[in-house]
Amino acid sequence: MVTSPTPAPLPSLRLDAAHGAVLAATADSAGRRGPILFAHGFGQTRHAWNASARALASHGFQTLSYDARGHGDSDWNPADLPYHGDQFADDLIVLAGEQSRPPVLVAASMGGLFGLLAESRWPGLFSAMVLVDITPRWDTAGVERILSFMTAHPQGFGSLAEAADVIAAYLPHRPRKSEDSLRALLREDGHGRWRWHWDPRLVAELARDSEQHQDALADAARKVKCPLLLVSGGRSELVNAGTIADFLALAPHARHVQLPQATHMLAGDDNDAFTATVLNYLDVLPPALAATSSAEPEHVTGVRS
Repeated sequence: MVTSPTPAPLPSLRLDAAHGAVLAATADSAGRRGPILFAHGFGQTRHAWNASARALASHGFQTLSYDARGHGDSDWNPADLPYHGDQFADDLIVLAGEQSRPPVLVAASMGGLFGLLAESRWPGLFSAMVLVDITPRWDTAGVERILSFMTAHPQGFGSLAEAADVIAAYLPHRPRKSEDSLRALLREDGHGRWRWHWDPRLVAELARDSEQHQDALADAARKVKCPLLLVSGGRSELVNAGTIADFLALAPHARHVQLPQATHMLAGDDNDAFTATVLNYLDVLPPALAATSSAEPEHVTGVRS
C-alpha cells in the first residue's frame, strides 16, 4: 500500500510580544495571499491549527500560528506578574502589527475574545476576523464544564496512554489521540508525570471569573467594523442561539455559519468542513487580500494602555 508522506514540520520561531514576553510560533511564508494569523483557545497550543494552516498554505496563504503566553512553548508570566486579559490583547496587537499587512485573524474561543479587544483598541489591526465558536456572551455552565475537565488532574498523568484514556472519555465523538499528538498538549515534569502544557495559574487569574468581562467584550464587538465571520458548532457548550443573536445585533455586518455536528472544539471536530468554511469566506473578501505587499511592513512598536 502506498501512503502519503508526512508533511515536513515547519520551523519554530520565537517572537517578541508585549510586556517582555517571547512567544513560540510556526509560520509558512511561501504564499502570496494573506497573511492569516491563528490564535488558539484556552488551554490549547498553536498545534490546534496545524491541519487548517497547512490547508490554507496549500491555497497560497501565508500563515502564522502562535502559542499564547502561559501556553505551549511560549513564556509563562513570572510569579510576580498575574495574568490579565490586556496582556493577551497586547500580544495580538504586537504580532499583527509586525505582519507585512493587516492579517486575517482566525481565532478560537479565548483567542477570539482577545481579538475583539485588540481590534476595538487598534482599528484596522486585522483586515478581517473569523471567530471560532465564541461570542462576547457565552453559556457560563459550559465554561465550568470545560474548566472542571482541565483541572481534574492536578497531579498530571502517569503516562500518555492514561491521558489519552481521559481525553477519550471527555470527547467520545473524537478519534483517540495518539501519543505523538499528546506531546503537543502535555509536558513531562521530570518525575514521570505528564502535565498540561499551560500554566495552572491561568485558571484562577484569567478564566475563572471571566463572566464579569462580558459587558466590556460586547462593547468591543460593537466597535469592530472589519469584516467578521462567526463559525459556531451546533453542539457547542458555550455558544447558543441566544448568544449568536446577541452578537449579530452588536455586529450586524457579521456573517454566521454553523457546523451542526461540531462542539465547542469545532476545528478539531470537523477540520475539513471548518477549513472549507474559512476558505469560502476568504474568497469573498475584497481582492486586496489576494496578494501580499512587497513593501517593508510598517511595524507597530508599542501597545495602547
